[in-house]
Amino acid sequence: MSADRDLDIVVFGATGFVGRLTAAYLAGGAAGDARIGLAGRSRERLEALRGSLGPAAADWPLLAVDSSDPAALKELAGATRVVATTVGPYRKYGLELVQACAEGGTDYADLTGEPLFMRETIERFHDVAARSGARIVHTCGFDSIPSDLGVFLLNERARADGAGELEDTTFALRALKGSFSGGTLASLTGQLDEMRAERHLAKVVMDPYALSPDRSSEPDLGDERDLRGVRHDDELGMWQAPFAMASINTRVVRRSNALQDHAYGRRLRYREVMGFPDSLQGRASAVAVAAGTGALVGGLAFGPTRAVLERFLPSPGEGPSEKTQRTGFFRIDVHTRTSTGRRYVCHISAPGDPGYAATAVMFGQAALCLAQDRDRLPARAGVLTPATAMGDALVERLRAAGHTYEVVPE
Repeated sequence: MSADRDLDIVVFGATGFVGRLTAAYLAGGAAGDARIGLAGRSRERLEALRGSLGPAAADWPLLAVDSSDPAALKELAGATRVVATTVGPYRKYGLELVQACAEGGTDYADLTGEPLFMRETIERFHDVAARSGARIVHTCGFDSIPSDLGVFLLNERARADGAGELEDTTFALRALKGSFSGGTLASLTGQLDEMRAERHLAKVVMDPYALSPDRSSEPDLGDERDLRGVRHDDELGMWQAPFAMASINTRVVRRSNALQDHAYGRRLRYREVMGFPDSLQGRASAVAVAAGTGALVGGLAFGPTRAVLERFLPSPGEGPSEKTQRTGFFRIDVHTRTSTGRRYVCHISAPGDPGYAATAVMFGQAALCLAQDRDRLPARAGVLTPATAMGDALVERLRAAGHTYEVVPE
């Protein structure tokens, strides 16, 4: 990649809700001496945004770019080291930008939760990006940084202790306060529509190894489907319910393992759940969450009920109040048992609404990491994951930003 670029980071989709939060986070002191640009369709809206960000952003360049204009996207990619894009749904609006970055040797970060989009970028642009030196890094927010870095750190600790490879590994969301993202809903409904229109796509989405660089080389570990109902985990002592983001996060973690020649272990069985106390109340909460998740997905898949739900659910570009963002939080425990029988847990937590305030921190720090920590990053290019693209460098940045990542014996 050429280091001779005018800018370090361009936030594309900066006038959208999460784009504005990310720009504000960078302008609030996180960016330091990084050269930041703001991009979107409307120069007028970009000017209004820049004017609201304070003196730190007064000289930030503005780039009026439409996601459907390949020439403009190529020019955008050539102007910066990193493009951080919030413009989704990504399969609908993002493929041209990935191509421009992959061909131009420009690092790229996004917030997608769309396995079909990611599968397509892998097939079309992984080799292109690997040749140009570009790091194309999907899922740089609540999806899937905590998941990906949590397992990455568990593997580091187990290896350092001589405890063997990771085997049975469970991500349990233990506490969360926040709002559902309108962008996530738009991606979900778009994917449901695509699966209904093209039945073969459902097979891709349901495949636990949908993002593998070589599906035929993956191990056969039996049933690895995401949890759909309620179960009691006797070993961990908790009731478990489905976690809505498991269908993307688990695929990301498995891709990280494969891209590192299965460094975590070829018998890694990874699942993600919502975890509840081992009590009658915990069981009741798990049942309620499972029923609500099933009803939401079922309702969005059926036209008439979707129309009703959409009247009450957030639309893309909408988000919670500043108070709701500020008072939100999440807490995750990622448990693992290694091939030698040792057990560890990675405690992960952060303040702020997970899908908004906390994601703006994760997204902003990921972009800064790609732009400023190049000499510390793994010597790897292509369509990557947060762990394989940034690893320890991103962990250190997030810890410094107030997020917790702590591995301890269990």
